[in-house]
Amino acid sequence: MSRTYIIAEAGVNHNGSLDLAKQLIDAAVEAGADAVKFQTFKTEKLVSKTAEKAEYQKETTGAQESQFEMIKKLELDEAAHRVLIEHCGRRGIQFLSTPFDLDSVDLLAGTFDLPRLKAPSGEITNAPLLLKMARTGKPIIVSTGMSTLGEVETALGVLAYGYLGGEEPSVEGFQAAYASEAGQRMLQEKVTLLHCTTEYPTPYGDVNLRAMDAMGQAFQLPVGYSDHTPGIAVPIGAVARGAVLIEKHFTLDRSLPGPDHQASLEPDELKAMVDGIRQIEAALGIAVKAPVASELKNKPVARKSLVAAKPIAKGELFTEENVTVKRPGLGKSPLLFWDVLGQIAEREYKEEDLI
Repeated sequence: MSRTYIIAEAGVNHNGSLDLAKQLIDAAVEAGADAVKFQTFKTEKLVSKTAEKAEYQKETTGAQESQFEMIKKLELDEAAHRVLIEHCGRRGIQFLSTPFDLDSVDLLAGTFDLPRLKAPSGEITNAPLLLKMARTGKPIIVSTGMSTLGEVETALGVLAYGYLGGEEPSVEGFQAAYASEAGQRMLQEKVTLLHCTTEYPTPYGDVNLRAMDAMGQAFQLPVGYSDHTPGIAVPIGAVARGAVLIEKHFTLDRSLPGPDHQASLEPDELKAMVDGIRQIEAALGIAVKAPVASELKNKPVARKSLVAAKPIAKGELFTEENVTVKRPGLGKSPLLFWDVLGQIAEREYKEEDLI
């Protein structure tokens, strides 16, 4: 099995502090994650000043301030991005970020030339943003929370159109790009889908990991999982079901103020998740049922052989009364029990001698 790509989602858990953001990067490195991901946005282009918070945001940050006011405090400017990207470089971990507006795509893909972009679940119907992302030519991870298969297909059509260099966007053009051999080839080369449930935290009964299978079968694309459940069991289970990428929110301390801390892992839990995923990868093996080298030495100890149940004289017939099955497995297999019955003993056997 190929190695699962693990994204430690710092998101906005830096609370607007560069020092805290650097500490999150360090924690992701110590946990063994492949990448640490933030969020890139211009608040004025992301949310209207009258937009309400989500219910989970009201619970975690209060209902007094608007969504605009909450998000504005969490915005990272270009200079902050540069500092964090350089820190990631020094620590040997990939910096990733999710763009939420067109200018942010330019910043990440153009100014900083990041190797990969991430489209969040809430933007899956934002065709202008998806088109802009695809036109960069960068590989894209697409989260699919709140989506139907039809909505995912529509989004993939936009991406295919953008990758193919289409200049006059239209619904018909997106559909044609998706249906084309060239469009499918670009999607295969560039796109990874993430199953996701957009609820914080996600109840276990709402996870539906089998949706990964449905998307994989429908689109023939690699599928991963972005997790918002408490704990680490579900992302580890997703890897066992074939997830190629895992994304999980983390924080330095769940008691910190902010919208996402309470639904995030703390550093020791993040490390436990990464370790668990690596253990599952090692355990999956190959789709062949056969003894492995480490267990062969136990075969004669655990299996049984045909043995004399009591002394047997030379020339005596083997019967159900004088032949039984016992360990060790160094003699004839018990599968031959009925073949042996009725044969003549060619030598004398003491009780418990191997037949």
